[in-house]
Amino acid sequence: MRDWFARLKDAGKGGVRIPIATKLILSFLLIIAIISAVFIVVGIRLIGDRIVAEAQEKVRFDLNAAREIYLNKLGHINDVVRFTVDRFFLKNALMSGTIELVIDELVEVKKREGLDILTITDESGKVLLRANNVDYSQDDQSDDELVSAVLERGESVSSTSIVPDYELNRESPLLAEMACCEVIDTPLARVRDETEITDGMMLKAAAPIYDYENNLIGVLYGGVLLNKNIEIVDKIKQTVFEDLIYDGRDIGTATIFQDDVRISTNVRNTDGSRAIGTRVSEEVYNQVVKEGIPWIGRAYVVNDWYITAYEPIRNINNEIIGILYVGELEQKYVDIQRQTVLAFLAITLLGTLAAMTLAYVLSRRISIPIKELAFASKEIAAGNLDAEVVIKASDELGDLAEAFNAMASALKERDKQLREFTQSRIMESERLALIGQIAANVAHELNNPLQGIVTYSHLLLEKMPDENSATSSLQKIVTQANRCRDIIRGLLDFSRQRKPDKTICDINSVIEECVALVENQALFHNIKITKQFEENLPKVVVDPSQMQQVFMNMIINAAEAIEESGQLNLETRYNPDQELFEIAITDTGHGIPEEDMEKLFDPFFTTKEVGHGTGLGLAISYGIIKEHKGTILVETAVGKGTTFLIRLPVKVAEEGTDGRS
Repeated sequence: MRDWFARLKDAGKGGVRIPIATKLILSFLLIIAIISAVFIVVGIRLIGDRIVAEAQEKVRFDLNAAREIYLNKLGHINDVVRFTVDRFFLKNALMSGTIELVIDELVEVKKREGLDILTITDESGKVLLRANNVDYSQDDQSDDELVSAVLERGESVSSTSIVPDYELNRESPLLAEMACCEVIDTPLARVRDETEITDGMMLKAAAPIYDYENNLIGVLYGGVLLNKNIEIVDKIKQTVFEDLIYDGRDIGTATIFQDDVRISTNVRNTDGSRAIGTRVSEEVYNQVVKEGIPWIGRAYVVNDWYITAYEPIRNINNEIIGILYVGELEQKYVDIQRQTVLAFLAITLLGTLAAMTLAYVLSRRISIPIKELAFASKEIAAGNLDAEVVIKASDELGDLAEAFNAMASALKERDKQLREFTQSRIMESERLALIGQIAANVAHELNNPLQGIVTYSHLLLEKMPDENSATSSLQKIVTQANRCRDIIRGLLDFSRQRKPDKTICDINSVIEECVALVENQALFHNIKITKQFEENLPKVVVDPSQMQQVFMNMIINAAEAIEESGQLNLETRYNPDQELFEIAITDTGHGIPEEDMEKLFDPFFTTKEVGHGTGLGLAISYGIIKEHKGTILVETAVGKGTTFLIRLPVKVAEEGTDGRS
């Protein structure tokens, strides 16, 4: 490709003029050819990967459905056992010691509910009656993992369980015979010395039996043997795979493994028999049984390749004792992949021819507008945001020109807004810093002489007789000096806001203390204070003294906004969605004019009369809340009132708790 462009360049130097349209056509053709080749190679790979991924996702859902069917069967057994222990005939027989009288009822329950075993023990685990084997009793089942769990917990349990052959013989020799299975050598399976299995795997449930005074008097357990029981696997095949056939074979299969041996399956041998006794591949066994990790992927199953899903089956002690499997024939997806690839190749080739034809037509219409767009782009890149493109066309090139001009205009406007915003933030920061510095300097300069005035005026007032005519004037000096001291303190607080000394705090209690301090003052005599505090609120980590300062300031501001009489509402609540603690302070005062809202938290801004406020209260409060990572929102209506909404993040009071009291 590089050589081809070099020849075009040399032709241009030799005086041969090649139109840009021709160059575009030749370039398009070459690019289309290369892209088509890459597209074909990558597309075939992606199609294969996608089909495999879809197949694996399908068997993942199939495994979920199979698990539900498996667990529903276990749940049914559990329900049967739980409902049976609550029946009067069983309680009465155990309490009266006439357990042999319930054998007929027990056998009827076992048959009706399709159970293989149904056995009653006493409160220590000693067998009293077996529905299958009435003549064998008095053996101890307290070591059985489900019976032991019931005796320990006092509640019903259910799980898959491995039942030794001697226990199966006690229940029924027929069950022991069903569990016995020859282990068949299977390709890709692990090396195994045992040639047969005699233990059984059972879906099992057990429940406690209580007398009418809630005393434990026995245990009832029942179960269904899975070995050579095809009910569950065939139900999975019918429900999940709908018994579909592909190329003369079942498209989907299901299996229950005991360790690595198939004990219940609809996977078929070459002779058409069920592959009972065959084994899972070693690779799958190592991952699912040894590591406890589900397997989703391609696996060799008896005599063919399947897209499979395996997951471990665990007993009540969370030990892996088997595997649940579903799978679909891989051949189905191989055929789908081949057909899809052939269709893809045909579509790609036709698309390539169409693209080449279209490239020839379009290249002659876009050469000139492209030059104009390229030139305008360079202008904007150089910083000329006033550059525009003029293309008189009603097609996509015209739309592109309009979009380009809109983009240039938007860039220009955004650049302007960014500059203005940056400048305003810089000026605001400089203003606040200057105000803070001036406030600190003024406060320090005035503080020392003012302390002398306050001290000596207080001393003079204490020594001055009450009947002296100067007492009134001296009292005014003391009052105004104290006011100056408060102003200086506010200046110092504003100029050097300290870091909060945070601790675990109950905000409701802090607000209660603030209300107790002010509710008896004259300012609040005509104001009804209502408190709506949410109970059991989470604790917050704040500085209590700073919070009290904020609440006192806002409560007093609210009271001063109420001219004659009105209502002050204090509300606390928890916002669990945003994990925020909200404090709403609402008054029915005169409200705040819209023109004052932007300056509301500015230092020294106040709407009060001269001598009745410094304009620092809200600025200090805003700084305190901001230092606590919180926010203050204001809602107001002139003539109706104002609400200050303080929002604080909830911090967990103690590790491992949610901060609730």
